[in-house]
Amino acid sequence: MSLMVVSIPLLPVIMMLSSRYRVKVTALCHRALAWVLRLVRGRVCVRSTHAFVFSQCTHGNADSILETFDLYGATQPSLCIGPKIGEALDEVVRRVCPSRVLELGMHCGYSSVRLLRLLPPAGRLVTVELDPLTAELGEEIILVSGFKHSQFQVVTCSSNESIPTLRPFIKPDQGTSEGFNLVLMDHNPQQYLTDLLALEKEELLCPSGCSVLLIHRDRRAESLGEIVDYIRAKPDCYCIKTELQFMTEVLFQKESTEVNMDQKV
Repeated sequence: MSLMVVSIPLLPVIMMLSSRYRVKVTALCHRALAWVLRLVRGRVCVRSTHAFVFSQCTHGNADSILETFDLYGATQPSLCIGPKIGEALDEVVRRVCPSRVLELGMHCGYSSVRLLRLLPPAGRLVTVELDPLTAELGEEIILVSGFKHSQFQVVTCSSNESIPTLRPFIKPDQGTSEGFNLVLMDHNPQQYLTDLLALEKEELLCPSGCSVLLIHRDRRAESLGEIVDYIRAKPDCYCIKTELQFMTEVLFQKESTEVNMDQKV
C-alpha cells in the first residue's frame, strides 16, 4: 500500500518521458523502486519489528526471542524466514554441526539467533547486511539474545564487497576446519551465483564439506535460475542435497577427489 501511494504521483511524468528517453527512464524507475523498497524496509518494517521483539521478549533467552519474532510475523509483514523455514534450517545446522557460518542477509537478526543458538562453544557466525539500520538493530537483538561479540561478527556492506574481506574471520582454531561449513544466502537471489563464485575464488568454502542454503521466498526453486544450472554443471564438487518449498541445500565438497589422488600416489 505504501508503495502505491509513493508511486502513483510519478506515473504521469514517467509516461510523458518514456517514449523519448525509454532506456534512461527505465533505469531511473528501477533506482526509484529500489529506494522506496529500502525506505519501507528500513524505517517501517525493521524498526517496528525490533521494537516489538525488544519489548516483548525475555532478554537473554534465545528461544523467547524467536517466539516473539514469530508472534510479530503472524500479524505483521516481516522479512524474517519464519518458523517453517527456521525449523528446516535447524535440521541442517544440527546435521552439519558447523564451526564457521556465513549469513548473507541479516533481516533484523532472526536467522542469526537461530544459527547461533545451535553452534558449538567455539563456533562463530559472520553475518553480512547491506542496510546500516537493519545491521544495527539486528546486532542489538543478537546481544539481547545472550550472545557475545566473540561469537559473531556483523559486516555492514554489500555481499560482493564483504566476501573478499572475510578470510580473517575463518582462521582455524583448535578443533575447527578452515573455511565456512555453512553458508546461508537470504539476500538478493540475483546475487546468489555471483556471490557463490566469489566464495569459490576466495577459497572460503570448507573443502571437506560446506552446505550452502539458498532461500527462495517466492516458493519456487526455479527462481534461483542460473545458480542451479551452474551447480548441476559441476557435479565434481557440487550436488543438490535437499529441495524444499522455500529452501534449497547445496553441498560443496572438494577434498574427497584430492584425497583419493594422494592415496593412489
